Amino acid sequence: MNIFIKNCNIVDGINDYPDLYDIFIVDDKIEKIKKKITNINADICIDAQGKVVMPGFVDLHCHLREPGFENKETIESGSKAAAKGGYTTICCMPNTRPVIDSIDTIRELKKKIAKDSKIQVIPIGALTINQQGLEICDFPSMVNEGIKLFSDDGNPVMNTKIMLKCLKESLTHGFTVIDHCEDIHLSKGGVINEGKISAKLGLLGIPKLAEELQVMRDIMLAEQTGASIHIAHISTEGSLNMIKSAKEKGIKVSCEVTPHHISLTEDDIKADDTNYKVNPPLREMKDVSALRKGLKDGIIDIIATDHAPHSILDKPKDFYKAANGISGIELSFSVCYTYLVKTGILTLNQLVKKMSYNPSKMLGIDGGQITEGNIADLAVIDLNSEFTVDRNKLISKGKNTPFHGERLQAEIMMTISKGRIVYEKEGAFDVCR
Repeated sequence: MNIFIKNCNIVDGINDYPDLYDIFIVDDKIEKIKKKITNINADICIDAQGKVVMPGFVDLHCHLREPGFENKETIESGSKAAAKGGYTTICCMPNTRPVIDSIDTIRELKKKIAKDSKIQVIPIGALTINQQGLEICDFPSMVNEGIKLFSDDGNPVMNTKIMLKCLKESLTHGFTVIDHCEDIHLSKGGVINEGKISAKLGLLGIPKLAEELQVMRDIMLAEQTGASIHIAHISTEGSLNMIKSAKEKGIKVSCEVTPHHISLTEDDIKADDTNYKVNPPLREMKDVSALRKGLKDGIIDIIATDHAPHSILDKPKDFYKAANGISGIELSFSVCYTYLVKTGILTLNQLVKKMSYNPSKMLGIDGGQITEGNIADLAVIDLNSEFTVDRNKLISKGKNTPFHGERLQAEIMMTISKGRIVYEKEGAFDVCR
């Protein structure tokens, strides 16, 4: 299959494409990039009409729920939602049933992925058996199955001795540890950020210290072992400052932030809308401002969605009964563009690096830039398109978004994964086939 895209603005954060260019894709690779390509034979021809073409986004942190929780999401529905969001590679967390903690569960998951997903889905393995934090997994065999990332996700490894052992093993076997930093004893029972809004609504709060203590611990462990550690979804100014200091000392720590933690605050929370309930919780405006600056200054390496779809039954109006999580993979670029680029905090080049090049580099995959010979993973975006979020139009089974009814800018028009069109907004282009 050959695809010809003409008249496009190419933005990848790495290379300089100052004018309109044409892209010719042969099979799964970018064959040619020139200002004007002539005399070609293409199966599909697309006139981008000046729209922006970016490398497909790479999500380091999402939840596909399968196996075990198919009422919330499946590999098929989640990967389709990701494609609609411009993603061509996503990494799924292991908190399924059964937990992805052995070569057998990995192999079964890979079969489902091969059958049901048209984009690249990379499984993340559990750090400990059944994510219980008591006994480490068989890392050598799981690494041999291709697992590069390990995490216990929302079940943080509280036992410091176990985490130390995991980091030492990561040095031996060449993988990266991702940690959800939360002291579960301090956060127990809390449902939103501890502060003025929790007091106003009469809800038990989660202190910032619950995150920051574990960030500090992980940084100290990384320094002692020399291992790399990636801190998931940071949410506080204190966490950011500790990571900044650690990086300045040469400690191998990286971190990510979610679109909702750079756009929403505790002030947005409505008393009866648990779509705002997420872990870590939405924090104060000063934290959001610090995170935005952290992205601009390069302290925060990656924007990851933490896509966490739930059924309507999982999100009752009672904050104490509702599950944590936001379904966000379809809206993530639009949220980030609206809140970061339109406001002048990041350039478009900086944003795409956080969403594509940096996570690709961490994963060691061929992605994140648009050059001849590279894999044809692309997102075609209309930066001028404004739309109102309608949860009922989400492809994901999870309709749990706090952005329902909000106006966002920049819409994904088409996503190409390995040279195949995996998402196309109806009527976006006059496509000749």
